[in-house]
Amino acid sequence: MNARIGLFGGTFDPVHKAHVALGHAALDEFELDEVRWIPAGHAWQKGHAITAAAHREAMVRLATAGEPRFVIDRIEIERAGPSYTLDTVRELSAARPGTEWVLIIGQDQYAGLHTWRHWQELLGLVTLAVANRPGPQRPVDAAVRQFKHRAVPLPMLDISSTDIRQRVLLGADISQLVPAPVASYIETHRLYRGTSGS
Repeated sequence: MNARIGLFGGTFDPVHKAHVALGHAALDEFELDEVRWIPAGHAWQKGHAITAAAHREAMVRLATAGEPRFVIDRIEIERAGPSYTLDTVRELSAARPGTEWVLIIGQDQYAGLHTWRHWQELLGLVTLAVANRPGPQRPVDAAVRQFKHRAVPLPMLDISSTDIRQRVLLGADISQLVPAPVASYIETHRLYRGTSGS
């Protein structure tokens, strides 16, 4: 029987409780053998500087510890140049032929999918899993809507990494937003103290 593996990419700057909840929901909804967490190397669509990959990877490892079906994949950190999802899926598919790949994205990413590099080819290689965030949703390109996808039921956690970085900058509490080991890591390494985009 072929493996069914979820791909969960992002900057994870920082990883937070909504990310973890989505990972668990995807495991259950799609009966996945594992979820591969893929911290981005060079996030080409981000308009701000992102935290060093070593810190972001370390926080993901802390957040996912204890769930053996959560696997950290350094493929995009180790690859030079921009992190394109299509390149990642091609590389993984070549290494594991016959695997069914489930691409886990948020509603905001779904709305911008038509701007991704060769997105039509990408959607031919994966099953698309879209997590709906609370609140109003951005419209989705008509061409993208024609591709089948399934919504992933996600607990109503209205959390964003941008808000967490801003809270840390202002000295506000983030203990309800990120796993405890991640909060400790941010404090120990004094992350996000410079600017809200650091």
